[in-house]
Amino acid sequence: MKAAVCLGYGGPEQVKVMEVPMPKVGKKDVLIKVMASAVNSGDVRLRGLKVNPAMRIPLRLVLGVKKPRKPILGVALAGEIAEVGEDVRLFKVGDQVYAMMGMRFGGHGQYATLSEKSCIGLKPAKSTYEEAAVLPFGGTTAIHFLNKAGIKSGQEVMIYGASGAVGSSAVQVATYLGAKVTAVCSGRNTAKMIELGAREIIDYKTTDIKSTDIGTLSKKFDIIFDAVGKVKKNEVNHLIKEGGKFISVAGYGTALGRKSFLSLLAKMFEEGKLDAVIDRTYLLDEIVEAHRYVDQGDKTGNVAITIPHNE
Repeated sequence: MKAAVCLGYGGPEQVKVMEVPMPKVGKKDVLIKVMASAVNSGDVRLRGLKVNPAMRIPLRLVLGVKKPRKPILGVALAGEIAEVGEDVRLFKVGDQVYAMMGMRFGGHGQYATLSEKSCIGLKPAKSTYEEAAVLPFGGTTAIHFLNKAGIKSGQEVMIYGASGAVGSSAVQVATYLGAKVTAVCSGRNTAKMIELGAREIIDYKTTDIKSTDIGTLSKKFDIIFDAVGKVKKNEVNHLIKEGGKFISVAGYGTALGRKSFLSLLAKMFEEGKLDAVIDRTYLLDEIVEAHRYVDQGDKTGNVAITIPHNE
């Protein structure tokens, strides 16, 4: 099968599309014929080892010294079940599914295996494979951290980095759960954020939320969720209500992928309450260009990867 393989840490050119062996199917595994995936921040961080310099050596010991031990990147996918292990009970051949691979990676290949008990579920019936593939990464991350912050209906919630994969999902999930959302993003994304449910928009290029002198912004928030890991609690304490919560994708634990999260995302999509925000779509053979685009750090939502099969 064809897969995009990361041959070493570095720039996008470290990723090559090549022939690799088919993954093995265990007794409780499903083999997924991958139709679409996505290039997310987790993929480019691992490929470029873009972490705090003090963490690079420890991470190399965990992830691979010279290159990733799991070289086929891709933390999320959508496709069709092609084979099931003998003990599989939850899925059958032909089921259309979407899944969060997480640190198993493997989404950037024509086939991937997952345990039936992992973060995998039936994809939204109305979605394309590309739409389904971009939902799990941002969606499960947003649900995890908003739940961790104890989100409730009626709360004032600020989403910082609202136009990214996690942020655009967080705006929609928070709105769905009854919160009043203020989105912090580039002004060029104002119309999209309003479309997704945000009531107010703050352009981070013209308004510094870290400043205690921010003019007309006198509102305080029950929850501030930093969806990109660029804000610290002490920098925005002046915007948090007494008893309010700050949470971030950086330094507040690892987001857990759960089947229940996928069920909620599918329900929202089927109800027309969740938009799979796709900035650009590339073919698998264009994976290097996809990595280069995500590296720029200016995408809106997600970058999808279509994975052709020429059987």
